[in-house]
Amino acid sequence: MSVGRRALVAQAATIGVAVVLWFTPPPDGLSLQAWRLFAIFAAALIAVVIEAFPILTASVFAVAAAVLTGLLQPADAYAGFGNATILLIVIAFLIADAVVKCGLGARGGHWIVSRFGRSTLGLSYSIFVIDAVIAPAFPSNTARSGVLYPLAVSLADAAGAKPGQPERRRLGGFLMYSGIVSLSVSSALWLTAMAANPLGVEIARSAGVEIGFASWLLAASVPTVTAMALFPLVLFRVIRPEVRETPEAPAAARRALAALGPFSRQEWIVLVVFVGMVLLWGAASTLGLDSTAIAFLGLGTLLASGVLTLADIAKQGDVLATFIWFAVLFTLSSQLNELGFMGFVGRQLAEALGGFAAPTAGLVLVAAYVLLHYLFVSQTAHLLALFGVFLDVGVKLGVNPAVLAFQLLFATNYFSVITPQGSSANLLFAGSGYLTQGELYRLGAIATGVSVLIYFVIGTAWLFVVAR
Repeated sequence: MSVGRRALVAQAATIGVAVVLWFTPPPDGLSLQAWRLFAIFAAALIAVVIEAFPILTASVFAVAAAVLTGLLQPADAYAGFGNATILLIVIAFLIADAVVKCGLGARGGHWIVSRFGRSTLGLSYSIFVIDAVIAPAFPSNTARSGVLYPLAVSLADAAGAKPGQPERRRLGGFLMYSGIVSLSVSSALWLTAMAANPLGVEIARSAGVEIGFASWLLAASVPTVTAMALFPLVLFRVIRPEVRETPEAPAAARRALAALGPFSRQEWIVLVVFVGMVLLWGAASTLGLDSTAIAFLGLGTLLASGVLTLADIAKQGDVLATFIWFAVLFTLSSQLNELGFMGFVGRQLAEALGGFAAPTAGLVLVAAYVLLHYLFVSQTAHLLALFGVFLDVGVKLGVNPAVLAFQLLFATNYFSVITPQGSSANLLFAGSGYLTQGELYRLGAIATGVSVLIYFVIGTAWLFVVAR
């Protein structure tokens, strides 16, 4: 079957799914509006998974359908375009471009290659280690992605991998996806590494589960460090980068560093701005600062200094595309939640588990909690919609409250990789040009499955030892 014919078949299948769901009566307890909005949202996701449409095209059709059919008011449908987190992602893209443009990214990439570059695997481990070290200072994993992404891009560039060039595309994809997975597991390691973690702790307290910074770290340490040790190896085997052993790379990187000479004026400006943003992001919760406003401050400084120009911004077409599709999917997911769809699904599942033994019920609850993230574009929204419901049901079925609470909280972090839009922290890496949408979904399923296995087997055994 030709590519064009296959695309037509996929598009017809997507439209068929949407029509069938649209005219199917909603289940008892769910409004027609919520059900039909789900039909549009599900069709958009299916279109991307089966490659009927690119994610931007599917998202644009989805928001148009939601408004033109009267399911959403225009003000509600377009609310995502003014969301602070989404604006933060756009600005992070632009600042990452400044890091690369001025040469600071290349300098940092060569420095890391000179230390860890004897193998591609070593570069991946360097991403995981750096992320784990800085994670506790960043309650926003999206802001942390703005720190990690320029590093990953610079490592890929130093290794000779360029977007759009097939020779070493898998190498670039390996480093980009290392960044995505690293952000998911480092957020599970520290209580303060992701904004939803403290919210989950507060909800867990209502079920009698007390969790503090130290108890979280103790409970997370064994499964999460195991995940951080295994994931570079797993991704290496799955993605199979073109270049594996690079014994000559450290010496070449040292020569490249020497050739760069002293820091240029633009490098110093970007370095000072970047470090300043990192420090302010790290202290944002303490000082009551807005992370997006900090990013705007950094961008304004780079524009005023001439490091970034309007011409540079005009070249960033991928930024606009990412901004549009994520804003649309974010809004549709949020509206589904507000219309009660997510809570309805959680309650239906909970009722179906009434006759299960406690251990089985716990496993099913966590597995369902993870799979339902296909419907969410926000980890925090997912947690607020379903965490309390699932925890309450599990406790009533006799599941150990502390073990279940921790498993659901860890899942809130590692399930972020299940789709490219599963977390705003993914978007810089997903939009890098090294990975296709199909690859992102496939890798997301694999990475989520590996995380579930690690946290179910190693994590559960460890939690029964340390959780009270």
